Amino acid sequence: MLHLRVMAPAELTDDVLTVLGSDDAVSGLAVLRGSAIRPEGDVILADLAREAANDIIDRLRATGLHHHGSIELEPVQTWMSLSGYLAEIRTPGYSADSVVWADVTQKSYEETELNWTYLSFMTLATILAGIAIVVDSQILVIGAMVLGPEFGAIAALGVALVRRRLALFGRAVATLLAGFAAAIFLAFFAALGARLLGWIPPEAVTGERPDTAFIYTPDRWSFVVALIAAAAGVLSLTSAKSGALVGVFISVTTVPAAGNIALGLAFGAWPAVWGSALQLVVNLAGMALAGWATLALQNIVWSRISLRRARTAARARRRML
Repeated sequence: MLHLRVMAPAELTDDVLTVLGSDDAVSGLAVLRGSAIRPEGDVILADLAREAANDIIDRLRATGLHHHGSIELEPVQTWMSLSGYLAEIRTPGYSADSVVWADVTQKSYEETELNWTYLSFMTLATILAGIAIVVDSQILVIGAMVLGPEFGAIAALGVALVRRRLALFGRAVATLLAGFAAAIFLAFFAALGARLLGWIPPEAVTGERPDTAFIYTPDRWSFVVALIAAAAGVLSLTSAKSGALVGVFISVTTVPAAGNIALGLAFGAWPAVWGSALQLVVNLAGMALAGWATLALQNIVWSRISLRRARTAARARRRML
């Protein structure tokens, strides 16, 4: 169940009430006339089945409401309502499977902001990955994977393609490139400083590392794992269930590869640099491809469900007439 709050100019209130009042997926509806100050107008509250959110938002946008007021959605964690239960029963699909595209798109824009926090997490994760490689520790590699914030920007690439948001696509690409470049650059200087201080012997980078060798030796399974992880990650981001994201973060070798690139540059270990760069490209490409394919499939499925819902509503209106 979702809670909808609309702030509408008075001249649009009746249009909004028509959209919400005529939809069987809306279980509760209230209007507070004259209570909105900016914009001057009314506040409208509604409860609706998550499965119908896309259709209702599209119809509200068609009134021009988002240009003159606001449309806000938030999940209802706990609710007790017979009318709400019946609304979900009447609405095709399942709540946990439904994709609220407005929510997914907004998250994508937020995750692709090239801000101080994003760069800080990328840099810290890459430096931690470098330390993990030096001490040959898989535990630290996993820690670096979880710390890295890059998955949101990778998923945004698929959202941009499916929803045809070219500006979002360019923003996601720029954030990924700038984030990895800045993290590798800073990790390189950190590794160079550690080398000058004698903290890292050359053999720690150029020698055998059985527990972390996978970072710079990509194979066919690297691509397969990236596909599976990205598909699971996108499903977690778009559905009401998000517990699988941690598994995604510890499955793909992106940040560890960036850390190894920085170490290899500092120590002139070029085979490790090229191998890690290939690993990074393979994982990013696989994740971007799987993310796009998963979102495209979800878009097709929910478009068909929306058509089914529209046909059901049309039949119900004909029976009433």
